[in-house]
Amino acid sequence: MPPPPPILIENGTVITGGKTPAVLPNHSVLIENGLITRIAPKARGGRFAGKRIDAAGKVVMPGLVNAHTHFYSTFARGLTKTRPASDFVGVLKNLWWRLDSALTTEDCYYSALIPLLDSIRHGTTSLIDHHASPQAVPGSLNAIAKAVHETGLRACLCYELSDRDGARISKEGLEENASFIRQCHSSSRRESALKSNSQPNVTALFGLHAAFTLKDATLEKAAKLGHELGAGFHIHVAEAQSDQDYSQRHHRKRVVERLNQFGILGPQSIAAHCVHVNRREIDLLAETGTAVVHNPQSNLNNAVGIADVVTLMQWGVLVGLGTDAMTTHMLEELRVALWAQHIRAQNPSVAFGEVVSALFGNNPEIAARALRLPVGELRTGCVGDAVIVDYDPPTPMEAGNVFGHLVFGISQAAVDTTIVGGRVLMENRRLALDLDEPRINARARELAAKLWKRL
Repeated sequence: MPPPPPILIENGTVITGGKTPAVLPNHSVLIENGLITRIAPKARGGRFAGKRIDAAGKVVMPGLVNAHTHFYSTFARGLTKTRPASDFVGVLKNLWWRLDSALTTEDCYYSALIPLLDSIRHGTTSLIDHHASPQAVPGSLNAIAKAVHETGLRACLCYELSDRDGARISKEGLEENASFIRQCHSSSRRESALKSNSQPNVTALFGLHAAFTLKDATLEKAAKLGHELGAGFHIHVAEAQSDQDYSQRHHRKRVVERLNQFGILGPQSIAAHCVHVNRREIDLLAETGTAVVHNPQSNLNNAVGIADVVTLMQWGVLVGLGTDAMTTHMLEELRVALWAQHIRAQNPSVAFGEVVSALFGNNPEIAARALRLPVGELRTGCVGDAVIVDYDPPTPMEAGNVFGHLVFGISQAAVDTTIVGGRVLMENRRLALDLDEPRINARARELAAKLWKRL
């Protein structure tokens, strides 16, 4: 695919994002060959031959990152054919393990397209997905990758290896992860040979469900394969207390300790949730550089508890923010994360900086590890992933109070334009893709109805 034409976003208030975000009024952002090449006051913009976008009265900020989600959850929307559950394992058995076992390869593709398109509308440009379809394992990640490529977003994918469906499907899960990781490595090498500024849209991690559905022998095989392939791991960790209870009862170790024993932890790995971890486990996560992804809406919905984000960060853990497929709207998740920390601590003054930093500072770092690209920040040399939000601040906005504007103002405003790698995916709130969305929704409804019947 040829590089996109240069784009100059003019007259906007730029929020740079990153660890120390700056607020730059009346600035322009220049994107060339998919990269940000200049951020400067408009007067210094000079002549320009390319696409101009006027962001006057709007905020320009980095594309957002969703650090943990499940695209296939789309087909659970509106599903009523499930028994009520009184605990988290019941939720898994009554809903998710029935749903994922009924998915076809076509279901995987369409259930990914829908949240990807929604992500564009909400300014999310990079996503880290965790997939399961036990009766359609081979080729499932390629089906999802096809949807990612068609929408123009970035995603890191994996298949959820588990022993819960028997040895054959466990073997298929190992093979699907390994095959897709090799494919991504090969594609990345090919793109790099073709052009120096290539940007892979799809990368891979080695997916694992959770420690309580994985035998030692399977963990050992996964760890060996993953290490041989140079891949990190993506796994649910201590989401509910039952995960810890099982681990201590059957393995005489806590969950993080067991994963560390097999070499699953590390700077390329993601431990989702970590609601029920103790100080020793937090130290292990910090020592190994493992990223933790907090998913507050999902945790509240499943009544499993609220992760102690403040303590995790205080002891050196890189904590990011995901949605676990509860939404595609990262700023909505941000707000819930903040309220949840207030409730957890019974203190309305805690966690403000930590929670906002998880999304705007830490998610880019987690995504950069997974995607091998500098994402999530507007600065020279980063990829040209930007969103324009229809927000003209009614009070002064500067670096010292920008978090307050993000939580209480920008989060409530509409995304006007979404750009990934210098390609406009949405402009003036209209998708700019060669996709027939009414047809996609109609086919998704047909497939979901068939899936529900199979349940």
